Amino acid sequence: MLPLLLLLLPAAHGIVQLRYRPALTKEPPLEGVTTGSTFVVDQPRCVFQDYGNAVIWLVVALDRAASSFNNTESPGSSETAFQDFPDRVSAYMTLNATLGSYPCPKLDKEVAVLRVGSETSCAQDVTRPTCNGPLRDPGPYRVKFLALEGSVPVAETAWSLPITLRTAKPPSTISTAGSGHSADMIAITTILSILLAILLAGLVAMLFFCGSDSCGGSGTFSKPESVTVRRYNTHHVYDQPAARL
Repeated sequence: MLPLLLLLLPAAHGIVQLRYRPALTKEPPLEGVTTGSTFVVDQPRCVFQDYGNAVIWLVVALDRAASSFNNTESPGSSETAFQDFPDRVSAYMTLNATLGSYPCPKLDKEVAVLRVGSETSCAQDVTRPTCNGPLRDPGPYRVKFLALEGSVPVAETAWSLPITLRTAKPPSTISTAGSGHSADMIAITTILSILLAILLAGLVAMLFFCGSDSCGGSGTFSKPESVTVRRYNTHHVYDQPAARL
């Protein structure tokens, strides 16, 4: 047992400490950098160029447990399984990638980010302990990238600054400033609704009454009595003898 520990000790101390520190992305077009269960960090471009044979893992840890994380833990083991985080496991390993996934340099219009917590299908699947599942606690968390050649850690970045997820505000903390304006708007809306209802009722009543005989200028018309025109003969025309030519 002692010889094995002596062999592991140099390997542990031989890990190269890279100066790169992961951080939340600042990509301009990206929205939702932090949500209630995810956060987005930049990919480690041009960071592990000297470790072409390594597999690069993202380590996600509780803020209070980051300093005690053991780099010799194997990815996918019971000590680093996502499904037990954060209850029985204080850090897990996910999003493994080779150097080809992080080409250098980054193109100008390329969005090179990683969304931590984006996989929902494997969150409860114990056969996928390296799942990139949704985070169940607001944190804070810290992350770092760890390069392994086989099972041997060869290089790592610094830990990120603490990352806290978004949480819904409790009702007691919501400001009531401006509530007077809201009450005024409600009153105005109510008055306008009443006036509109009265106007609509008046319009319906007018249409109803105008469809009956009581509405002037409409309804049925009685037939006017016939006017008898008497015929008059001009007596002086017929009583005199016809004029001779």
